[in-house]
Amino acid sequence: MPPKRHLTARRVRLGTELRRLREATGMKAREAAELLGADSAQISQIESAVAGVSAERVRRMAAHYACTDEALINALVTMATDRTRGWWEEYRGQLPTPFLDLPELEHHARFRWDVEFLHVPGLLQTADYARSLFSYVNPEFPQSDVEQWVDHRMKRRIIIERPDPVPYEAVIHEAALRIRVGDRSTARAQLARVLEISEADHVTVRVIPFDLDDFGGAGSAMVYAGGPVPKLDTVVRDGPGGPVFIDAEAQLNRYRTRFRRMEEVSLGPDRSRDFMHQLSKEL
Repeated sequence: MPPKRHLTARRVRLGTELRRLREATGMKAREAAELLGADSAQISQIESAVAGVSAERVRRMAAHYACTDEALINALVTMATDRTRGWWEEYRGQLPTPFLDLPELEHHARFRWDVEFLHVPGLLQTADYARSLFSYVNPEFPQSDVEQWVDHRMKRRIIIERPDPVPYEAVIHEAALRIRVGDRSTARAQLARVLEISEADHVTVRVIPFDLDDFGGAGSAMVYAGGPVPKLDTVVRDGPGGPVFIDAEAQLNRYRTRFRRMEEVSLGPDRSRDFMHQLSKEL
């Protein structure tokens, strides 16, 4: 298949998973190529996402690698053959690629978890809150660039606002709800937005209060996107150059445990809503 023009995180993940299947058997790229009637350069290109791969070849590779997990194989086939060009493609060449990979990841997610300590999660932000945030973090941006980033962030909310929304759970520290990213009216509107969306059946919002004893998890902010099978889950964390995608199985297990720990120490959904209603009276 011809080389791919854009090395999206989704395509890179496909190549990574095929490499992991091969390495799990102890097979070298040269040996895999011989079984497939290819050469080692082709295997390298597929695994590095430089070249695409057909559904038939994905299945042949899985068979040669002794993979019997049909759900995983079917998910990899879908990743190889999916030609979705979502709304994020209109930003291609305008925003950095990792910020286009994020909405693509969200589009295909089975569920979404957020943990935030200093800012309201992006999917819950109002336009004014996001505008204040982008303007402060990037003071060199002209207003037109700020508006482009705000528009991109607002469009990402579609996954929890569409008719078939993704199940969504957010754990938010009290600090994120109290820090005034914008002015008082912006803070009030933002809290009202969180309260409104928390009433939806597919949304759960939990709050970690300041007065929680023995809490040392403030460095555990994350986005966790559920893949079609658990092995294809992804954690996203902020990095110096933008979103960083984490997919090693040991790390995924670690972040699943961290999220469950955050659930345990946070207020339940009803108490969290009561907490936010009380906070809204103080703003």
